[in-house]
Amino acid sequence: MIVVTGGAGFIGSNLLKGLNARGIDDILVVDDLLEGDKFHNLVPYRIADYMDKDDFRARLSAGALPKIEAIFHQGACSDTTERDGRYMIDNNYRVSLELLDYAQAQKIPLIYASSAAVYGAGPDYVEDPQYEKPLNVYGYSKLLFDQIVRRRLDDLTAPVVGLRYFNVYGPQEQHKGRMASVAFHNMQQYQSEGHVRLFGGWQGYADGQQQRDFIAVQDVVAVNLHFFDNPQVSGIFNCGTGRAQPFNDIARTVVNTMRVLAGQHALELDELVAQQYLRYIPFPDDLKGRYQSHTEADLQRLRAAGYEREFLTVEEGVRHYVQTLFGQGDKNNIG
Repeated sequence: MIVVTGGAGFIGSNLLKGLNARGIDDILVVDDLLEGDKFHNLVPYRIADYMDKDDFRARLSAGALPKIEAIFHQGACSDTTERDGRYMIDNNYRVSLELLDYAQAQKIPLIYASSAAVYGAGPDYVEDPQYEKPLNVYGYSKLLFDQIVRRRLDDLTAPVVGLRYFNVYGPQEQHKGRMASVAFHNMQQYQSEGHVRLFGGWQGYADGQQQRDFIAVQDVVAVNLHFFDNPQVSGIFNCGTGRAQPFNDIARTVVNTMRVLAGQHALELDELVAQQYLRYIPFPDDLKGRYQSHTEADLQRLRAAGYEREFLTVEEGVRHYVQTLFGQGDKNNIG
């Protein structure tokens, strides 16, 4: 049996899709359905069992779980604005530590979600302590667990891989609310208001030109499955494209893909701005000093670990995302 914690969430449910595509359905999904609408993410996929996270944690402590082949640990509080440090450390760090201890005792491979938030404002995004300066307690909760994993790398009984996700976007993130990707929010805005909004200039960046390493969720799944297939590898690895692109690229791709689906022609960026399909708002005061204006994953360690597949560009990935939700899915509702 394979365990996927956070399996009803964004990346977790896409992992179910990837596993099912391989013919794997002996899967135990662990999650919290207090927000019941997340069940929609589970409907399309074949699993063996579902367990509430608190029940799973109790059984973990008691050693009362079935035989497990591997664990994909995606469950966490991913709200970067959460200020309750006690909750964040327990939910993101302590649960992960309990899972690590169990996996090592039972010799079970563990692949877990870390975050590029450990790097703070950058500008270097290399898997090395000298570059790790989180700006919030979410980033620290991820870094704290990474530090424990590093201390144990020389004494592992089973592989452990931490993946530092950069800005992930794609289907099945609709439940994330304000923490959903900018691509998702742009689609909602354009559908409801006929235009999209981006932050104006700040810290030397022009309007909409802040840059992030945006990675499509299907690429994230592919990286997870690479390490599942290569259990001889352990360590902490960036999971991004290695290519920073501006928010303007996201907005332009969203609007133009939706225009084409509606039988309209695509427009250049300056035309989108001139015709107010793309509008800029003042950079929020509460984000000043707490915002990553530029991220770009260093992929040297990931490539050295044997991952050779090329990553989708924003134009490729976002276009596919929009087409999935509007071209083939429900064109009237993405919320």
